[in-house]
Amino acid sequence: MARNEDGGEGGSGGENAAVPRLSSSGRLSSRPDPFLVVCRCFSFVTAVTALLCVAVNILSAVRSFKDGSDIFDGIFRCYAVVIAFVVILAETEWGFIFKFWKVLEYWAGRGMLQIFVAVMTRAFPNHRNPTELILLQNIASYILIGCGAVYLVSGILCIGLLKRVRQQRELTREQTREQAAKDLEDLERRREELEQLLMAERV
Repeated sequence: MARNEDGGEGGSGGENAAVPRLSSSGRLSSRPDPFLVVCRCFSFVTAVTALLCVAVNILSAVRSFKDGSDIFDGIFRCYAVVIAFVVILAETEWGFIFKFWKVLEYWAGRGMLQIFVAVMTRAFPNHRNPTELILLQNIASYILIGCGAVYLVSGILCIGLLKRVRQQRELTREQTREQAAKDLEDLERRREELEQLLMAERV
């Protein structure tokens, strides 16, 4: 009787014992790298400014071809549009672009290209254009020159290399976190299977 009572108490204690559960909610939440966040914001500003250069150069080219006042200025603006698009694609850090233009992977080269586009946007102003268009040309060119200067100085100081190292570190951390989450889900699934087997044996 004592053994049965002990066994019963042990069995009930085993059934009522709290089984520790693994949960993915306990995973460590990682904060984004502030340096990379600043770099992404700056890239966004640069891309938007380059897009503004594309717009004003297209408008200037259309007016030059339409009025027939200066065909060469229109052709010049078309080249500026193409190079400005290259600047925008470089800011997306698309691997396909870096494959053909390796120099754009380095901040110094990217900054010189941005300054070149800004100079092309500002060069040979057509005073027949509306005042608003000339004002947009000035704004876009000066902002892009500023962005290019920041890229150029940062490239000389090897800030671009620091960004690439931090990006690689963040990618490695993210892969490790995903692998840990996958392992945790596997452990949770195996725990549930073991619980079902124990319940089946008790029945």
